[in-house]
Amino acid sequence: MKYKIIAEKIIALKDADLKLRDQLIQSGELWKGYHKEMEQLHNKNAGLLEEVISKIGYPTIDKVGKEANEAAWLVIQHSIGQPDFMKKCLKLLEKAVNENKANPKNLAYLSDRIAVLEDQPQTYGTQFDWDKNGELSPKPFDDLSKVNQRRKSIGLNSLDEQTETIRKRAKSENETPPADFENRKKEMNEWRKAVGWIK
Repeated sequence: MKYKIIAEKIIALKDADLKLRDQLIQSGELWKGYHKEMEQLHNKNAGLLEEVISKIGYPTIDKVGKEANEAAWLVIQHSIGQPDFMKKCLKLLEKAVNENKANPKNLAYLSDRIAVLEDQPQTYGTQFDWDKNGELSPKPFDDLSKVNQRRKSIGLNSLDEQTETIRKRAKSENETPPADFENRKKEMNEWRKAVGWIK
């Protein structure tokens, strides 16, 4: 590992994110739209990670170790208020994965998240949201058998198994469907326009 101190800083960003998430789960506030405090932390973490990337390039496993590499991905995955940063990181992560210096699963999650935020079909079916029936379901994707083939090729379970896992986790975290599905969709679209994901 070349950058021990930087690795520790990246892990601290992830820890702060997960700590706040846990606090908001405990208080029951996490599921009421994009919590302001969470949004501020995500944006702050993205800015700090961007500074790291400008110094050392993408935090690959060989540079910062596996834990900090995973932590960097989590910060990027949560930086949804920063479209340009996320897209830049997607290209860097793609290169790192091609060089066997990052986890292909992380690339699948990040590419799917960007696709969903831009109203495109996802490739691996990693992104879920509440549907009209009050069920957590995968966001739109192209073709189920192709999705399952792609998932298998990088070591992910089937989409059916993933759906079951996601729904169980939501239950254990007391996550409930939005009271007003259409209103939530409208708010989400307004937010995506405001930050620049859609026009």
